[in-house]
Amino acid sequence: MIEKPKLNSLDKKPERAILVGVILPGHKRWDVEENLAELKQLASTASVEAVDEIVQERNRLEPSTFIGKGKVEELCGLLKMHDASTVIFDDDLTPAQTRNLEKKTEAKIIDRSSLILDIFARNARTREAKTQVELAQLKYMLPRLTRQWTHLSRQVGGIGTKGPGETQLETDRRLVRTRIEVLRKDLNLIQQRKATRRKGREEVFRASLVGYTNVGKSTIMNLLSNAGVLVQDQLFATLDSTVRQVELDTQHQILLS
Repeated sequence: MIEKPKLNSLDKKPERAILVGVILPGHKRWDVEENLAELKQLASTASVEAVDEIVQERNRLEPSTFIGKGKVEELCGLLKMHDASTVIFDDDLTPAQTRNLEKKTEAKIIDRSSLILDIFARNARTREAKTQVELAQLKYMLPRLTRQWTHLSRQVGGIGTKGPGETQLETDRRLVRTRIEVLRKDLNLIQQRKATRRKGREEVFRASLVGYTNVGKSTIMNLLSNAGVLVQDQLFATLDSTVRQVELDTQHQILLS
């Protein structure tokens, strides 16, 4: 996850990042540039300042570092020039690519999926949303686990939690898997309770506002139902679903989500 900038000093500087996109055969440059523009918005939503970007055209991805050796060197130079500490890739990286890039750049390496999951974690408000997001984050991070999860032993620790000769990394992986199972059970219980409550509304016509993030769903919801949903010009600002009763006329009502 992207760390929140420290706010305990007078000079409140956000985390600074370089964005990276790759144009492969069959891709159009304007598509990649449009994706990078959205990635910049995502970074801003996560309180990260995108200070520069790199775009590389390649016939195929470099298996070890995603981008070519020359671009990695250029990336290192940009990090120093901008005093940046983070690199955000517009595509998903393999665990090996992330590790290799971190070693070569000495910077934090983030891909699009992990950035979006970080934003979800920031904006989740209900128990269901928080459980879903934590579950998704742990499933995403498990194959990328190195030695950064040792803090979990304090949450799940106790007698019988470590076998003889087991390494700390193996212990951490087992703890993450245990936490995933706990979250799955919690989510199932939450969804069962929701299904029970939903049975009482089966006679009411239901409608949903569906669309991509930041297209105006919350604004329309507020206009139709006075729901008071958060309206903000940010990607994924509203994560939790809202359901409100809307009176179409004196004889017709719907449940709008």
